[in-house]
Amino acid sequence: MDMWGVVVKDRRPEALGGLSFLPDEILCSILTYLTPRDIGRLSCVSSVMYIFCNEEPLWMTLCLQNVNRQLEYKGSWKKTTLHQLELLTECPQSPPKPLQFDGFYSLFLYRRLYRCYTSLDRFSFDNGNVVRKDGLSLQEFSEQYDGQKPVLISGLADNWPARSGWTIQQLLQKYGDKTFRISQRSTKKITMMFKDYVSYTQTQHDEDPLYVFDEKFGEVAPGLLKDYSVPHLFQEDFFDILNDDDRPPFRWLIIGPERSGASWHVDPALTSAWNTLLCGRKRWALYPPGKVPLGVTVHVNEDDGDVHIDTPSSLQWWLDFYPLLSDEDKPIECTQLPGETIFVPSGWWHCVLNLETSIAVTQNFVNTRNFEFVCLDMAPGYRHKGVCRAGILALDEESSGDAEKDSSKPENRVGDVDLIRKEKRIRMHESPEVLNYQNATESNNSNEEFSYDIKFLSRFLDKERDHYRSEWSSSNVIGQRNMREWLHKLWLGKPELRELWWKGACLALNADRWYNCMMEICSFHKLSTPSDEEKLPVGTGSNPVYISSNSVIKLFVEGGLEASMYALGTELQFYHLLHQTNSPLKDHIPGVLASGILFIGEGIYTIIPWDGKGVPELLENLVGTPEHQREVGYHFGIWNRKHFELQIVGSLLESGSSEGSSTVLPYIILERCRGKIFADLRNSLSWDDSLRLAEFLGEQLQNLHILPLPPFNGSNLLVGEQRTGLSPGSGLVDDTEAKISFPPELSIYIRTLNKKKENISSRLAKWGDPIPSTLIEKVGDYLPDDFGKFFDEGYTSSGKAYTWIHSDVMDDNVLMRPAYLSSCFEQNASNSCQMDDGSVDGYGKNVANFWHPCHIIDFSDLSVGHPICDLIPIYLDVFRGDTYFLKRFLKSYKLPIVAGKSVDSTRFGQASYLTMCFCILHDDNVLGAIFSLWKELRMAKTWEEVEEKVWGDLNQYKGFC
Repeated sequence: MDMWGVVVKDRRPEALGGLSFLPDEILCSILTYLTPRDIGRLSCVSSVMYIFCNEEPLWMTLCLQNVNRQLEYKGSWKKTTLHQLELLTECPQSPPKPLQFDGFYSLFLYRRLYRCYTSLDRFSFDNGNVVRKDGLSLQEFSEQYDGQKPVLISGLADNWPARSGWTIQQLLQKYGDKTFRISQRSTKKITMMFKDYVSYTQTQHDEDPLYVFDEKFGEVAPGLLKDYSVPHLFQEDFFDILNDDDRPPFRWLIIGPERSGASWHVDPALTSAWNTLLCGRKRWALYPPGKVPLGVTVHVNEDDGDVHIDTPSSLQWWLDFYPLLSDEDKPIECTQLPGETIFVPSGWWHCVLNLETSIAVTQNFVNTRNFEFVCLDMAPGYRHKGVCRAGILALDEESSGDAEKDSSKPENRVGDVDLIRKEKRIRMHESPEVLNYQNATESNNSNEEFSYDIKFLSRFLDKERDHYRSEWSSSNVIGQRNMREWLHKLWLGKPELRELWWKGACLALNADRWYNCMMEICSFHKLSTPSDEEKLPVGTGSNPVYISSNSVIKLFVEGGLEASMYALGTELQFYHLLHQTNSPLKDHIPGVLASGILFIGEGIYTIIPWDGKGVPELLENLVGTPEHQREVGYHFGIWNRKHFELQIVGSLLESGSSEGSSTVLPYIILERCRGKIFADLRNSLSWDDSLRLAEFLGEQLQNLHILPLPPFNGSNLLVGEQRTGLSPGSGLVDDTEAKISFPPELSIYIRTLNKKKENISSRLAKWGDPIPSTLIEKVGDYLPDDFGKFFDEGYTSSGKAYTWIHSDVMDDNVLMRPAYLSSCFEQNASNSCQMDDGSVDGYGKNVANFWHPCHIIDFSDLSVGHPICDLIPIYLDVFRGDTYFLKRFLKSYKLPIVAGKSVDSTRFGQASYLTMCFCILHDDNVLGAIFSLWKELRMAKTWEEVEEKVWGDLNQYKGFC
């Protein structure tokens, strides 16, 4: 019935038909999964569907999901989306007459419309309870606030040029043509020209408007960095020891209109933050660590510990959830005014709402107070991540209670409990007024048992996982290798804090466990124990590596026990063959001093020397070796390793799943190669030094690739196929490939490549940015249907179908020596080993006239494959895409790589196509490196464009025939 008393028929059932039973918010959510064209068609179905399909929030979502270039707002999100699709010209020049529909009402749509047009100018009161301080000494900040509670500080920005110069109009005048990154709930990185963004803010009516949140603003507009300085209270930041390329994002320019803001979150890696407001007003709400705000759900991925948060927008939370809170459950809150700086401690939940157009700058930092929390959050596993953010809510109450009764006993430690699977989410489609708020309140009150203390939180760390073998969380601000490099630089650069660094390393790296293993090995082989400077593992590889005087100890853990055994067995077989053939390469790689297997059982360490031959008795049951093979040559040598890798790719085995992998550790002891790694010298080397490096790598890769392969013993593989059920119908035997006559060892290699190709699209999608999504969709059409086409009979007869390959010749695996040590090295080339702490045999303070490359190290990934696989990391990582050095390398390398008659000379005979295919199938994210080096290729439409730009020069190399 309308206001005049006339009965109006409900349009919804008839207009929506079978969809009418769906709540409005579910229907709106479903529409976001359709394409803009489908939405346009669906809007013509009925009057009610027309309303749903023309809602601005829907078109905003569609636009941000499909944006494929710099965003340019066109007055409405529907027009902007059509402009993105180049369909804007099809829209009428004058807006049509608004349509009027009686008989339909949606509380959900009304509430969303209200949020889009509500004004916050009356939201000016401040009954906040965040302490305000005018001028604060470093001592007072450290004693009362750092790591403890938030505080609003005035006076820190009084002398900044930004204090008066950062207004919208002044920034528009200076940086109107600059492009900044925009924050929104989208998986894509969105950018806008600043003048377009300002125009958007003046015309938009969004409930959750776009806002500038750019961590690269200092590169886009360097002048902005001169307008402010880090306040004296926050000068200590341990991430500043890293190079700019390795340092995680830490500072952001934030500009947003009324109603914009940051929804509930905990800052990444449990870092602390300061935020200085230059103009406008911001409303802040904060909760202490472990107290999840009402309306927020925390999801923790049990595989990698990645933390996802479902939360309403900042405006929605303030309007719909804040009024439900009793006084005792309200957050700590305040209104931040221009010139004020708010400090947010590590682990605190916070939500920010811009009450008017605001401009701010913020930085996250790691200092003495939160360093251990950051290291804990980096560690593999998931329980501790959930507990750090959700407190006791992340735990099964019964298990948590049992653990609390006797948390001192290792067998009953709290970290062994499982996370609850049930959702604690508030369903957004229900009116908040009718929700049972009592249950949510009681859940939050349970956090009284929660203690945000490193000793308490570390009990939830999964002790069975380790930094080197376990999957790394995609939400971590730095990767595994960067983490190890960071800790090592802190260890060497700030020795006065080594007690703190050791605590962090034990949390993130299991440093104490690896150190104990290394000390046992040193004792058994009567080696000198590492000095204090050598207490942490070195390098950025996938296995723990330690320096001890003149030797290097490497523990094999990557991939689990069986993969580790194959890695060591293959390396020992390779060293044996290298000396058997007297290859000149042996003078440029570390020599083997000893090798063996460390067993850990009930706190007892047992070491068995092993030269790579046969199968150690204690391993027979773990690796399932038939009795007649236990004494046969290099059972864990290269050919069985290749067959094992085929089984992994074929999903018949799971890498890292071998029983006993955490208590059985293969190891090798190598001579220490004196010198500096190229990665540390890159920026200081002369042009001639770099040329010598390119020539050296060409010579040594030639020596590696002409080294004869060990005889192929197919009998072992046949037994392996019987063990894993391999057969022509198993999916590992390619019928197409079987029609071509290939040696069995090459056939295994081709099968492996074909299996890698099967799920390549999903694998690339998982890696994501900066790989263009348009290319990921086309990758299946680009790759050959059968990699056997690269290996015809003529190619095979050339002897270059497969060779020994290092697989990982990168800038941290190449050592160089200073010129003044040449004679010393020439006389003692055999008395050398692997890593160095940055000095050169104690001569690090001397200035070298020039540098000579001397050694290639780290053969853990040694394999047999196409020789071009060694060219890829050299060109992308060592040469950083410089074609001059690539040509110099090839001139020294001299060997042909593509040879023989090809099936299709127009495509399969091209070295560029072959190399690009290997890049796509690479086990590491090689494509990420390509699209980072050649940023213009992110707009490429085809893989052929990428191939020509990156590898096109290979087709001109005369060594290819």
